[in-house]
Amino acid sequence: MLTVVPGDDSNDEGGAAPAPAGSLIDEIVREGARRMLAEALRAEVDAYISAFTGELDEQGRRLVVRNGYHAPREVLTSAGAVEVTAPRVNDKRTDPDTGKRQRFSPAILPPWARKTPKVTEVLPLLYLHGLSTGDFVPALGQFLGSGKGLSAPVITKLTEQWKAEQHAFAQRGLSDLDYVYLWADGIHVNIRLEEHKLCLLVLIGVRADGRKELVALADGYRESTESWADLLRDAARRGMHAPVLAVGDGALGFWGALREVFPDTREQRCWFHKIGNVLSALPKTAHPGAKKALVEIWNAEDKRHALVAVKAFDAAYGTKFPKAVAKITDDTEELLAFFDYPAEHWVHLRTTNPIESTFATVRHRTKVTKGPGSRAAGLAMAFKLIESAQARWRAVNAPHLVALVRAGARFDNGNLVERPEDHAPQTAA
Repeated sequence: MLTVVPGDDSNDEGGAAPAPAGSLIDEIVREGARRMLAEALRAEVDAYISAFTGELDEQGRRLVVRNGYHAPREVLTSAGAVEVTAPRVNDKRTDPDTGKRQRFSPAILPPWARKTPKVTEVLPLLYLHGLSTGDFVPALGQFLGSGKGLSAPVITKLTEQWKAEQHAFAQRGLSDLDYVYLWADGIHVNIRLEEHKLCLLVLIGVRADGRKELVALADGYRESTESWADLLRDAARRGMHAPVLAVGDGALGFWGALREVFPDTREQRCWFHKIGNVLSALPKTAHPGAKKALVEIWNAEDKRHALVAVKAFDAAYGTKFPKAVAKITDDTEELLAFFDYPAEHWVHLRTTNPIESTFATVRHRTKVTKGPGSRAAGLAMAFKLIESAQARWRAVNAPHLVALVRAGARFDNGNLVERPEDHAPQTAA
């Protein structure tokens, strides 16, 4: 398929502006998209026809020939909608096994294709999957169906532009932003940086209007408390307000850092991680029953029923598997904190799913790059990956309730029981 990258319309006002680092590939997209796709389709048809030039009918006529063009159709690219007129092939050959007539099926632009993938989505994934920079051009060409326009200088300019964007993001002010909920996780990707793999510290927040947004991204070096503290201190220095609730894995050094930088923020342990930790301390034969018992806790209708389920779990497994049970009983308060917030938000607050799902395609790979990767490039690629995913994130359920959480409204088992204005001093008439 056609290789495309979104254009940059940020300089439409105020006359000519300096060309951005990615202007070369942007120009290819804006001015050459239709031409490039047309050339690729013609080349594919030519190759198909030439492969059967020796096959003739009884009158000596070729069995595979051109037959005009298909009706025009629009293909959505990140440069906009591009009208495509694909060549038509008349293939009169028949399958010797089935007797059915052969049919040409283009690989570059299948009949069902209405949208092309974006280099801005594919390139970060390739890098974080473990490909070195030198592998980008052939890998992208194979993935997209055409490597046209993907020269090494273009890729270099594009990655340099993304590094600059990531650096600007890391320096932006946060005083005008308000993140009420915060998810934190450490993501290990298999890019070798000297002796260590790249460890990404990721913070994603929910703004007062309910929208999810990347807050911060940094190289964490083994997820240490000091690395998390550096990240949170930097966010505070740039004006970040203390979140109301933070969600993360209990094993993170994040919690010690959070208590130092934002001591008033409440803690919610991620149930996705916690279930994995509990099951790792149990024999496999006990997993089905334990999973069911754990569901009874985190999916309880209210906090009282959840506490009853905790006691039932302790009674069922505590004698034989005390270490597994302690993972629940020692963190009960932090595991059930979500019950003190709107019921509509519980599904969002129980896990670090926004981070998990974004990196699901890269975090569990075992292949490692052949040579050392770039720390700056790794951060830039992770930033672009999250930026691309962020465009598809939905706001949390009942987004209007997020502002009430920030204002100090009290919720009992998910239900609003006290608004902030209930205790506001009355003004004289």
